[in-house]
Amino acid sequence: MADLTTNFVGIKSPNPFWLASAPPTDKEYNVRRAFDAGWGGVVWKTLGAEGPPVVNVNGPRYGAIYGADRRLLGLNNIELITDRPLEVNLREMKVVKRDYPDRALIASIMVPCEEEAWRAILPRVEDTGADGIELNFGCPHGMSERGMGSAVGQVPEYIEMVARWCKQYTRMPVIVKLTPNITDIRKPAQAARRGGADAVSLINTINSITNVDLDLFAPEPTIDGKGSHGGYCGPAVKPIALSMVSEIARDPETRGLPISGIGGVTTWRDAAEFMALGAGSVQVCTAAMTYGFGIIKEMTAGLSRYLDEKGMTMDDLVGRAVPNVTDWKHLNLNYVTKARIDQDLCISCGRCFAACEDTSHQAIGMSEDRTFTVIDEECVACNLCVDVCPVEGCIDMVELEPGTTDPRTGKVVEAKPADWTTHPNNPAAVAAE
Repeated sequence: MADLTTNFVGIKSPNPFWLASAPPTDKEYNVRRAFDAGWGGVVWKTLGAEGPPVVNVNGPRYGAIYGADRRLLGLNNIELITDRPLEVNLREMKVVKRDYPDRALIASIMVPCEEEAWRAILPRVEDTGADGIELNFGCPHGMSERGMGSAVGQVPEYIEMVARWCKQYTRMPVIVKLTPNITDIRKPAQAARRGGADAVSLINTINSITNVDLDLFAPEPTIDGKGSHGGYCGPAVKPIALSMVSEIARDPETRGLPISGIGGVTTWRDAAEFMALGAGSVQVCTAAMTYGFGIIKEMTAGLSRYLDEKGMTMDDLVGRAVPNVTDWKHLNLNYVTKARIDQDLCISCGRCFAACEDTSHQAIGMSEDRTFTVIDEECVACNLCVDVCPVEGCIDMVELEPGTTDPRTGKVVEAKPADWTTHPNNPAAVAAE
């Protein structure tokens, strides 16, 4: 089987799957169970400054979004950082690291944006034997109202400043956890690099309200008749996370900056996609909270099998897709495809017809015996029919060969690529000629 051993900014682990800073990593008991199950590392639930710990609500902490089969698609949480004393967490971290020296143990930290606060906590964390620290600049609720979490992560100057403090006061690798609640994810990543950070991790949770109780008329989860915005995570946020990871991986100012990918990783395939877009490790939370720590066995076995089938190593996979991520203006406008329906697989449900007829381009015909065929003269190759079809592989998009005529436009398909930067309809392109 493929070797999944990971070396992320000098932090070694037997595989790239780490548990993210969250309830699953809040105490020694959980982390031991996770390591015994096979997780490569954990990011310990976020530590706060010494003194009275934060106080969490004593009622519901999660709101949920479900699919039609009640599969959990997203979780909204209003939980804060660890509500256990700092010294208890540090003592447990030290014992765990002693007993599991081959596993990655990262300390997530969130203290006030003051140099002395960071200088005070870093030596104590370092004394646990932790492999690195993750600066929690992402939490969008509760702590952000206190000037921490995303309140810092939304200000690049603060990110740079705190990262520089941490590099000054600790020998441990510094990972900056970024908030997605920002217009351009590249700006905080650039700031982290300027501050000397060794890596970034993303995404943290998305500011959200998942549901409203229509009897109480309050957001869920509801605490004594009131609700609050919280942090959204789970499979539903994966597309947003993948996009933001790719932006950092291909930006000239952050290219090469190590990335720990977070956001909806539920299967080995999800992890492989994050890694293909530049992530050197991945962090998991919602999937573990949904299915338990045992899912790590499927994740490691699946990723290893995939690498073997492709004849690739972990190093081969990381960043493999980055060169193929581009801006819309550089897409080949001479590339033409048409939908094709496999009649042997078609179950005559009519979803493709309904979607195309009502909301797209009227490019699918239906006969009296409910045989569905593509009308090439109308098909713009949007592939909506593929996406709504319940039978995998029933509808494919097939490329028209160069030299053939596109029945929709009447134009011959050209072999030479052409994009918007050179298109005659582009005023800028025309003006440049």
